[in-house]
Amino acid sequence: MKTSISHRLDTLAERFGLAVHGDGTTEISGVGSLASAIEGELAFLANARYGAQLKSTGASAVVLKADQADSCPVPALIADDPYVAYAKIAALFETLPAPQPGIHPSAVIAEGAKVSDSASIGPLVVIEAGAVVEDGAVIGPHCCIGPDCVVGAQSRLVARVTLVARVTLGRRVLIHPGAVLGADGFGLAFDRDHWIKVPQLGGVRIGDDCEIGANTTIDRGALEDTVLEEDVRLDNQIQIAHNVHIGAHTAMAGCSAIAGSAKVGRWCMVGGNAGILGHLEVADRVTITSKSLVTSSIREPGEYSSGVPLQDNRSWRRNAARFKHLDELARRLTALERKTHD
Repeated sequence: MKTSISHRLDTLAERFGLAVHGDGTTEISGVGSLASAIEGELAFLANARYGAQLKSTGASAVVLKADQADSCPVPALIADDPYVAYAKIAALFETLPAPQPGIHPSAVIAEGAKVSDSASIGPLVVIEAGAVVEDGAVIGPHCCIGPDCVVGAQSRLVARVTLVARVTLGRRVLIHPGAVLGADGFGLAFDRDHWIKVPQLGGVRIGDDCEIGANTTIDRGALEDTVLEEDVRLDNQIQIAHNVHIGAHTAMAGCSAIAGSAKVGRWCMVGGNAGILGHLEVADRVTITSKSLVTSSIREPGEYSSGVPLQDNRSWRRNAARFKHLDELARRLTALERKTHD
C-alpha cells in the first residue's frame, strides 16, 4: 500500500526508538507484506516461519530483530518486537478523511441532549434526551444514542452503532458498524407455566481506549453495570452478557462469548469461538485457546484449552460411540485396581 506520504528510514527510527541497519536515507511511502511489498514499501518479519521470504522481498526496507539483520538484503529497522514496531509505523500511512465538526441536517437531536460543538454528527443520527456527546467525538451515519448515554471525548462510532440506554463510553473508544451496547440482558424468571422478564436496571461502562468490533453485542446489567476496563479489544460478533466484568488490556477474538456475571481478569486473551460460562472468574494473564469452553473458574495464569481435535469422520464416529462407555470403563478400572491392591 503506497501513499503520497513519505518518511525516511532514519526519521522513523528516531521517532519510534529503533536502530537502522543499512541506508537510513531510504524513503518509505507505504507498507506491505514480505511476499507482496514493492519498492518504496516497508515490510516486517516477526515470525521465523516466513524467513525464507526475506531474501526475495521486493520491499525497500524491513522491520526485524537484530539477529536477522545480516541476512536482510535491504536496509532494516531493528526492533525487539517487529510486529509492534510495524503497527506503529503503519499507522502513519493510514489516510482517513478528517471528520468535520458539526451536525448533519438529517440528524435528529432531542431537546435535553448535550452535543459538543467540536463533535461530528453524521447523516441520519438519532441522539435522544439525556445523552451527552463530548469534545471531538465522531458519530457516524445511522447511529442511535439512547437516553442517559455518554460518548466520551475523541471516541468514534463508525456507522449503525446503537447505544440503547445507560451506556457510558470513555475517551478514544472505537466502535465498528453494527455493534449494539446496552440492550437488555437475558434475565428471565419462570413462574409456574410461563416466563417473566426481569428488568435490566443497570448500564454499560466502557473504559478509555477500548475497541469493539462489528456486530458485537454488550448487554446492560440487571442491577449493577456491565464493565469493560481500559484498553479492552473485542473482535467482531462477540456476545458479552449482563453484569460481565472484563479487566484492562484483555483481547477477545471473533464469535467468542461470555455468559452473565462472569469476571475476566487483566491481560487475558480469548480465542475465536471460545466460551466462558456465567458466574465464573478468570485470573489475570490467562490465554483461552480457540473453541474452548470454560466450565469452572481459572485461578492461575497460563494457557488453557478444551475440545476434541479434528479427526476423519470414521474415527470420530467410532470414538464418539466409545465415549458413551467411559463411565462404565472407569468403574471397571477402579474395581480392578482395588482387587490388585487387595
